[in-house]
Amino acid sequence: MAYDLTGKIKLIQEAKTFGSGFTKREMVVIVEDGKYPQEISLEFVQDKVSLLDNLQPGQEVTVTFDIRGREYNGRYFNNLQGWKIVSAGDGAGFPAQDDSSAPPFPSPEDFGDDDIPF
Repeated sequence: MAYDLTGKIKLIQEAKTFGSGFTKREMVVIVEDGKYPQEISLEFVQDKVSLLDNLQPGQEVTVTFDIRGREYNGRYFNNLQGWKIVSAGDGAGFPAQDDSSAPPFPSPEDFGDDDIPF
C-alpha cells in the first residue's frame, strides 16, 4: 500500500553501499503538523537511490512511499521506503528528474484545421 507525504527536505545523506551490494540512501523531510513539525526519515534503496540526486535541502517535495516492517531477535522495526518524488515545481506526478531533453508538448497551432490531434 502506498502513502504520500509533503514537506521540505531537511537532509539528504550520501548513498551507502554494503558488502552484499545493497545500496541505500536516506533523506529527512519536515512535515508541518500543527504546532510541532515532524521530521520524517525515508530511505531509498537500489535503483531508487538516484531519485535524490537532483534534490536540495529546503526544496518542497511530495514523496510516495511504502511502509516495510520486520522482526529481528524479538524486536520489531519499521522503515518508510520511498519510490517516487515529485518536486513542488514539477506538479506532473512523475519522479523528479531532468526533463530538458524531452520534446515540447504540441500546441493547438501545430495542427491544421483538418487534423485531429489524436
